[in-house]
Amino acid sequence: MPTVKIIGPYRFHFYSSDHGEPAHVHVQRDEANAKFWLDSVRLDRSQRFSRVELARLQKLVERHQKEFRRKWHDYFGSQ
Repeated sequence: MPTVKIIGPYRFHFYSSDHGEPAHVHVQRDEANAKFWLDSVRLDRSQRFSRVELARLQKLVERHQKEFRRKWHDYFGSQ
């Protein structure tokens, strides 16, 4: 499960088993987690993050979208 970035308490990562899915990134903080699609940044699902924190995470994913997509394609190859 490669970590692609750490910002404050948030770890942004992929699962090696994610190959075959559209580009996305997982975010984890303690026991909370979320999954964001990267082509058009939007939340897929989350557990234990508040709405305020999810809005903050969405902005972080949008800010780093190009980097996350590049790292996705570097890791998984073009799909």
